[in-house]
Amino acid sequence: MTETRAAEKTQSTIGILRIMQMIPHRYPFLMIERVINVMPNESAVGIKNVSINEPFFQGHFPQRPVMPGVLIIEAMAQTAAVLVVHSLGPSAEGKLVYFMSVEGARFRRPVGPGDTLHIHVAKERSRGNVWKFNGEAKVDGTLVAEATYTAMIMDE
Repeated sequence: MTETRAAEKTQSTIGILRIMQMIPHRYPFLMIERVINVMPNESAVGIKNVSINEPFFQGHFPQRPVMPGVLIIEAMAQTAAVLVVHSLGPSAEGKLVYFMSVEGARFRRPVGPGDTLHIHVAKERSRGNVWKFNGEAKVDGTLVAEATYTAMIMDE
């Protein structure tokens, strides 16, 4: 692979403003702040800085704040959505992505305020507007959650 081709395949960072152009999620349901190590049509890593100010901590749980597992899975899906839009190009921006299935979800340890999630997603396959991914969420290099999930990209 030539240097130019390798440079085309990798984009070091996609920031929050660009993410908001790419996917329709907004506060309080936008679960990622940055996407790094993007390899179009292959993989990406989403970043979520978990803060005590997250609205879900008011009730989950006030004495021992824990990020709900379903929101970690949602962060995986949003990271994958950014990867899909980046792979497909501007025509895919803002399209809705719906879960079709979540398989093998495992939660290894609680995630709380002060943690930084690194959400590793890898495309397993795609066919038409249906994409399947493997996702792993890590804090300080330790696996905290994992899942395989399928999503469909819709025009609305």
